[in-house]
Amino acid sequence: MTGVVVPPTAAPRRSAKYPLSLVIGAIGLGVIVLLAIVAPLLWGTAAQTGSGDVRQGPSAAHWFGTDSQGRDVLLRTLVATRLTLIMGVLATALAVVLGGIVGGLLVVSGDRVRWFGARAIDLWLALPPIIVALAVTAIFRPDEVTVVIAIGIAFLPQFARLTNNLANSVGNKDFVTTAHLLGVRGPTVLVRHIVPNIAAPVLVLTSVCLSTSIVTMSGLSFIGLGVQPPAIDWGQMLASGLRDVYQNPSGALAPSIAIVLTGLSASLLGDGFVAFSEPRRVPAGKRPTKLLAEPAPAVVPATIEEQTAAAVDAAAEPALDIHDLHVRVGHTAEGAALVKGVSLTVAAGEIVGLVGESGSGKSITAMTAAQLLPPELSWEAADLDVASHRMDPHGVPPTSLALDLGIVFQDPSSCFNPARRLGAQLTETIRVHKNVSKREAERLAVQKLREARVSEPEHRMHQYPHELSGGMRQRAMIAMALITTPRLLIADEPTTALDVTVQADVLRLIKQINRDHDMAVLLISHDIDVIASMCERVYVMYQGEIIEHLTSAQLRERHVTQPYTRRLLEASASTALENAIFRAGTKGGPG
Repeated sequence: MTGVVVPPTAAPRRSAKYPLSLVIGAIGLGVIVLLAIVAPLLWGTAAQTGSGDVRQGPSAAHWFGTDSQGRDVLLRTLVATRLTLIMGVLATALAVVLGGIVGGLLVVSGDRVRWFGARAIDLWLALPPIIVALAVTAIFRPDEVTVVIAIGIAFLPQFARLTNNLANSVGNKDFVTTAHLLGVRGPTVLVRHIVPNIAAPVLVLTSVCLSTSIVTMSGLSFIGLGVQPPAIDWGQMLASGLRDVYQNPSGALAPSIAIVLTGLSASLLGDGFVAFSEPRRVPAGKRPTKLLAEPAPAVVPATIEEQTAAAVDAAAEPALDIHDLHVRVGHTAEGAALVKGVSLTVAAGEIVGLVGESGSGKSITAMTAAQLLPPELSWEAADLDVASHRMDPHGVPPTSLALDLGIVFQDPSSCFNPARRLGAQLTETIRVHKNVSKREAERLAVQKLREARVSEPEHRMHQYPHELSGGMRQRAMIAMALITTPRLLIADEPTTALDVTVQADVLRLIKQINRDHDMAVLLISHDIDVIASMCERVYVMYQGEIIEHLTSAQLRERHVTQPYTRRLLEASASTALENAIFRAGTKGGPG
């Protein structure tokens, strides 16, 4: 029996209780925004009207005393809220937008531009923001516009560095790679996959930047390089209060409290919103419970003779045909060779294994076939045909390749976008390429989830990837690869990080899919027992080369010629997984 996660009847809902930091931050910032709107309307005239009570201390009439012209310090601080907040928001928005643009452009630029851009940002970050803002305002005429631009420029490199690092990190995830394989356009990948996964840290930095911007612009106004009279902001109020500190010590207290409360509210709001928007925030009482499920139906492979005969008959129309493939580092002949003259064929409806130790070039060969090599690698081949599509090392892969090729990556956790629900990711391929309706796409996705033995498929469509167990995520990834019924499925270490019983179940599923859809499968693994139990033919890869080509019968009977293949067989710790898959297959009828 296989341990699986069985969900509750209803989909788990986000807790209605908001994080305390979000509540406090929202209330605090809401009050400040409200004051910015109403204070100039209610007390604008009174804040500018002087009296004979010059430099008076706190009293019932003037809670924070009066300034050198007898004006109420509290009223002037409240009225100054509008200009201070507007300037802080505009400066922060300028830094976010310009920094995001610079960071994003560096991601898509060439190596040389990225290097120079990164060094320029490093140099920029070495300068304190207040120094940069001070230099800009000192060069140009000090006023509100100059201060906003100066502070925006001062904080720009922080957002450029953060967005650049995050975008590079997220851009290398398998779910982004899969989106590119599916033919999703660059702007769509940016909006759907990259921005949601970098939004949280950017939002936290934005909240910090807002509070720091207010402090910085107050500092500029304090030394006379910020807002100029008759306009007033908190920096001017602070400077005036400190000049009169011996007559009215509380005069500097009101703007200081306003600056601190605004900064604290902005920071709490940012932290609280990130905590509330986290997909993993699910009530404890709604979490799935682990039960034991019945074992999946067994599938029997065909006999060795039948498999070999079928492979020979189907060889006239291969689903994957690679001849003399070379992959190098860089784009010149001097680059280090990672794959050296590899040739292999996968016939329609055949399961072919590619086995070898880690670093032997198996995954690079598969990613070359899928046209998903990193930009720092280049390839050339005498012939590379993938699902009847002839690949060109200097050309753009056809969009129809996304319909004819499915890929199951080795880490199911990194193959799904953690910020999007499962249903949206499963239906993306057919909605992009087949222009089907949302309802029809969801119906087909549910069907494929059910075929992949995912329990409660309708319920799973509304879950986030982290709410599924590792085995369920792997099955869901197989369902996503099957949604277009491709001609070729590349399974790259599909059982990595799964326990033995779940491994066997996933491999039986791949075998059943091969049988039901007559789908060609290239199975990549370092586990020779898995390859022996699953494949009809086997290619052994070592140091970037194919060193031996065997039938599964030869591998099972240990009729091998290469010492490396013998070492792989000797290094196999146990044949338990092979026996589990093979016995389960032989009990279920002809495959």
